[in-house]
Amino acid sequence: MSTDSYVFQSVINKKPPHVLGGKGVRMTIEKDGVVYDDIVDGVTGAAVGALGWGDEDVLKIINDAAKNSSYTYPSLIGNQASEDLAKFYIDHSPKGAFASALWCCSGSESNENALKIIRQYWLERGKPKKTKFISRETSYHGFTLGALSISSNGRAELFKEVLIDQENTCLKMPVCFPYRFQKEGQTTEEYVQELMDALEEIILKNDPETIASVTVETLPGSSLGTAPPPPGYLPGIRRLCDKYDILMHLDEVMCGTGRANPNGRLNCWENFLEPGQFPDIQTVGKTLGSGYVTIAGILVGPKIKDAYVKGSGQIIGSHTYASHGFNCAVALGIQKKIMENGLTKNMFEKGNLMGEKLKEALLLGKDCENNIVGDVRGIGGFWSIEFVKNKKTKEPFAKKLDVGHKMQDFCFKNKINVMGMQGSCSYKTGEGDFILLAPSFIITEEDVDEIVKRTVQAVKDCTEWLKEEGAL
Repeated sequence: MSTDSYVFQSVINKKPPHVLGGKGVRMTIEKDGVVYDDIVDGVTGAAVGALGWGDEDVLKIINDAAKNSSYTYPSLIGNQASEDLAKFYIDHSPKGAFASALWCCSGSESNENALKIIRQYWLERGKPKKTKFISRETSYHGFTLGALSISSNGRAELFKEVLIDQENTCLKMPVCFPYRFQKEGQTTEEYVQELMDALEEIILKNDPETIASVTVETLPGSSLGTAPPPPGYLPGIRRLCDKYDILMHLDEVMCGTGRANPNGRLNCWENFLEPGQFPDIQTVGKTLGSGYVTIAGILVGPKIKDAYVKGSGQIIGSHTYASHGFNCAVALGIQKKIMENGLTKNMFEKGNLMGEKLKEALLLGKDCENNIVGDVRGIGGFWSIEFVKNKKTKEPFAKKLDVGHKMQDFCFKNKINVMGMQGSCSYKTGEGDFILLAPSFIITEEDVDEIVKRTVQAVKDCTEWLKEEGAL
């Protein structure tokens, strides 16, 4: 079989590994002409899978949706499936958090739409000067130009000449990353206050009457690894947004929709915001369709919806496949199954168990001083392992070694699929290596043990390789 590729993605003109099938948390993959079975899917693509692969109930959900779906352009004729999915998400969020939703086809598209919704909100409010979007350094919100403009990483740097103005429109505040940037001797409260002071300074320097929104990933993913916000951080942003009449936008495309919820529901921010605090607008995706359909969304709070209702009463523009009836019906069926089987609760419990066992094995266990793991962090079903040359100083490896992707390769050799990344230490230099873990919601304790066992062995293999290369 030819290894040439006709698909313009990844490594050009060479086929990437191909999935041949999957069942539950395991996959069969063909790579370089060799078939590998019993691959534990530790990241479900890009934190997408919720029900795992080959779920037989999903086949019926898909068939029923196909039988009852007829395509319509959503600006002209809607469908009940999109209404039902919106109500489901609203009903499974804290009361008063959301009032409406728009469905689209990818996380990038959801964040792109969020920017437009935010802009039109201020026009509806009669505040046209509010045109500036604040987001964080070392962040990722998608691969369209608008989403890249509020991002800050190597992928965005590549296109910086064609992004929305980074000096006057898409402003950047410091990243929240305690492992790297909380100073020695600095308390959590002091670190959070330092970040709040930095954000408020940006708001005041640029005139609060020009600031449209503050955007953060509730739990960052591929930008710097899953660094949970410390206590007081998200509540502090909420209070600053309230103080200066600014919209708070949370990006939960990777971390949301049940992957890291403490209450058996959907939103990751329920771990961190105070009771009665909500985002004004939230973007979601990934596990919404569990990889069976392409769907993402934008959840709109009552404040935004009310402004539209009292203003023009309509949305400017639309997308061909927005709120697509078939996609929404499948996503709704999948979400109902997840809730009926208590799988978001299972994901939170088993995910935290996985994190604790990884910490025990890689940071506290026998011979841990001899491995390259600097940090294990995350919450629920979303975790990262960061690799360093020196555990005490947290010195990263040279970028050219590409340890993050080498770890991905070593994990594959040990029959576990993970996502290797770079750039957690510096989005400008690309230094800082880590891998992401985001398994299916259906994992058992036995699956957790297998994930930990295979990952720990891969760390040992990578550590030995670095010694052989003279990098340690």
